[in-house]
Amino acid sequence: MCSRFQPLNTLRNQIFIGFILVMLIMMSVAGAFIYLNVSHLLKNSAERHIGQTAVQASGRLDALIGQMDSLTEQVANHPSVQHILLEERSGGKVTFRQRQSLLQVMHSYQAYMPSVGSLELYTAEGKMLFPIREGSLEERIGQADIREANEMKGRLVWIGIDPEDPQSLLAIRQVSLVDRWFSRGGYLITRMERSYFGLNDVSAVKEEASETMLLVDRQGQLLSGEPMNQMDLSGVLHSKAQTVQIGEREYVKAVQQSERTGWSLLILIPVSVVTDGITVLRTTLIISASLGAVLFLFMSFMLSTLITRPIGHLIQAMRRSRQGALALNPEPVAAVELRELNAEYNMMIVDINELIRVICEKEVLQSQTELKALQAQINPHFLFNTLDAFNWSLQEKGEEELAGLMVSMSRLFRYIIEPAHHDAWVTLGEEMAQVRRYLELMEMRLGARLSWQIHMPPEAARIPLPKLLIQPIVENAILHGVENRIGNGRVEIRASPSARSGWTKIAVIDDGPGMTPEELTAVHTALTGGGSICQSKGTGMGLVNVQRRLALYYDSVYDPTDGLLIHSAVQEGTVVAFEIPDEYGGR
Repeated sequence: MCSRFQPLNTLRNQIFIGFILVMLIMMSVAGAFIYLNVSHLLKNSAERHIGQTAVQASGRLDALIGQMDSLTEQVANHPSVQHILLEERSGGKVTFRQRQSLLQVMHSYQAYMPSVGSLELYTAEGKMLFPIREGSLEERIGQADIREANEMKGRLVWIGIDPEDPQSLLAIRQVSLVDRWFSRGGYLITRMERSYFGLNDVSAVKEEASETMLLVDRQGQLLSGEPMNQMDLSGVLHSKAQTVQIGEREYVKAVQQSERTGWSLLILIPVSVVTDGITVLRTTLIISASLGAVLFLFMSFMLSTLITRPIGHLIQAMRRSRQGALALNPEPVAAVELRELNAEYNMMIVDINELIRVICEKEVLQSQTELKALQAQINPHFLFNTLDAFNWSLQEKGEEELAGLMVSMSRLFRYIIEPAHHDAWVTLGEEMAQVRRYLELMEMRLGARLSWQIHMPPEAARIPLPKLLIQPIVENAILHGVENRIGNGRVEIRASPSARSGWTKIAVIDDGPGMTPEELTAVHTALTGGGSICQSKGTGMGLVNVQRRLALYYDSVYDPTDGLLIHSAVQEGTVVAFEIPDEYGGR
């Protein structure tokens, strides 16, 4: 993950990000301070407004309740009502005419307060006296309401929604007989329209903007007000949170409970109304911060570009120098420090170019001298061994083989001493053909004691390599492997793809007596130090020569410490191998 973002870790980005962080911190602190303080003021103002509205609505509710209490008290104390209930209480029978006379009394009070839908009068035993029809108090309301009316001793008890008419509300009071020491004489039920308690000021109601006033009974049922999505308001009423969720909208609530009725006045204001000022403030802060951020980013970008552009030009010049183009950087620089840095770089380029010229001349002379010395060293070595093989062949086989032997020798010599412009690189196929001719000559000399085999895939024949790189190793395998072995010996040359992609491994394998660990250590030491290998036969320069030529020819892609890889054990033979790239060099 870190490596993925490493290219972005530039001086310009560091300056840019530093400026941005400073801006964000300053604007965040200032914006948060302003936002929190103004939000607190707006919320306090909204809460005070809700509290004042609740107090005013509660006073209006108490006034309406007082009006209804006064009306029902007048009805209960009316002489006709008192007389009829007293007669009923005394054991007399109320006539139809007396009950009919109540119609005028009730209508006069209903005309005074149109919101009263009807007035119902019952005896102390619960028998209906008015209206003139059959009915009982227990059928009309529940026993709990009757008991509460008896406990209130003549005060108005608010029941709630009329079971027979959901659009009306009921209230009951016990009628006390003045002439019987205010004993219970009957019951008066008042049915009024729910709109009687309409508390919202119509002129102030605005859709999606005004507060909503609801009158809720003790069970959470809505008595008055606009119906909400959530009809059971008990959870909202008893919630301790300042804000509540009703349907898809969120409201700020205020609750004011009436001591006379036990009902609750619930005032709801949409949160959007309360936070309208906060939203405007937040939008203003966001716009201001955005404009400031754009301006700040532009200025930061210009400043960082002014600082980093000369450095970028200098980096490009350094990259071109690393690729081989050691050119001066002529870019003009305004800042004194950067101008001095550019001048020092140009002076360094001049010095490096001069130093490279001197070193290249020395390296060319040294490489040519060393290559010619190595080539001159190895050619007589091969020539001597070839002539020796020819000598043994003449002695052992006679003159009849002379013609064939001379052909092989001529090809061998031609390959070794061909013109100078051909003495550097050959293909692996050509080198293997030379090895094959050499092995044929050695086979003529050793006869059945030597058997050999070459393994090379056809596609490997085009691979370029330095001339006479494999033959010294093969010669070493015959000299120290096959000839030192009692009985027949075998040499195998194998070219195969390396484990490294684009490389080929060449191995020379013999089944000779092998080397002891001490001898193997001595060989490694000689290869590392560049000295000769002291052995009983030969000068021991073949392997060292190959090692040095590998390092010299492949100096840009080859690790000299990995040159020749030798594996040998006593009575198990010896394997000498090396690897060359498939696409390097050429003729």
